[in-house]
Amino acid sequence: MKTKIIDLSNPLWLETLEKLRYDFYHLPQFVYLESQRTNTTPQALLISEGEKIFFLPYLIRRCDDLLDGELIPELFDVVSPYGYPGILLSEAAANSPDFLELAIKSLIFVLRNQNICSAFFRLHPILNQGLEKIYSPEICKITGETVAINLKLSHEEIWTQTHSSHRKVINRHKRNGIKVKMVLFDEYLEDFLEIYYESMERVGATKLYYFSHEFFWKLSKKLINNLHLSIVELDNEIISACLFTECCGIVQSYLSGTKNQFLKLSPDKLMFDYVRFWAKERGNEFMHLGGGYGGAKDGIYDFKSGFSKLRYKFLTLRLITDEEKYNYLVNLRAKFLNKQAEALFNSSFFPAYRSL
Repeated sequence: MKTKIIDLSNPLWLETLEKLRYDFYHLPQFVYLESQRTNTTPQALLISEGEKIFFLPYLIRRCDDLLDGELIPELFDVVSPYGYPGILLSEAAANSPDFLELAIKSLIFVLRNQNICSAFFRLHPILNQGLEKIYSPEICKITGETVAINLKLSHEEIWTQTHSSHRKVINRHKRNGIKVKMVLFDEYLEDFLEIYYESMERVGATKLYYFSHEFFWKLSKKLINNLHLSIVELDNEIISACLFTECCGIVQSYLSGTKNQFLKLSPDKLMFDYVRFWAKERGNEFMHLGGGYGGAKDGIYDFKSGFSKLRYKFLTLRLITDEEKYNYLVNLRAKFLNKQAEALFNSSFFPAYRSL
């Protein structure tokens, strides 16, 4: 079994993707932009044995921000780029539980040797289904449920699976002249940003979700072939917008927003209806809508579930790669927060030393 750490400049990154089914979040251009946005170090691990391939991109974070500037030993942890990257597997690898077990052990070994004490990965709901049957529940957790639309169904079947309340709103909007269209992201960037930032302010989003103007501009330049912007217009005014990704037959809603004064109209229902049939006509197999906030079955989940009956498990992989250093950080963080370390260990948050 061969193990190789790959950085973004290595052509092996793209060469490996060409052998596998991947998604937008695995592209080196996206991982690079995410590393710039989050001030992290991008990396990927390639493990192979004949036709068995295990490929995993991730971001390495410093841990010296945990104590509000207080100096601590140079320790790191790992997290997925934004979205649902997960592990890419060849068919031979996916059908070999023994190889997958050995690959995780190799991953832990590689990370530990880089002074990394933990790793948190969001797995891809479509590409990583079934891994919870391979890995123990201690490290592979069912965190929630996501919604997807099977675009291989007929138009009639897709429409039939739409909740009646959604169908009523969609038909009303069409009668009232509300329009949806796909536009070039770089040409409508400013319009999108105005709506997106207004929406983030409305929901009280954390700093993590305030993607900068520079980030979006670079995104439009580096990944324009994988990005599509959908806008909803009422009387020639853009009232809602959503950025969609398209990669290897999978379309996903990425970031979106609706102007405050038009929230009650639910214009995104008409948008999602339009985009799913647009995606189908382009030959895609799935439109993945995602789930609720943090995997919860909340209002966001209810909205998405109204478009399809297809569900996927949302899995997360949680690895303690160096238990001694992990425990050290938990104890330091607990002392900083004036809490008992046991309270952090018992929290559902991972890694425990990053809980609030």
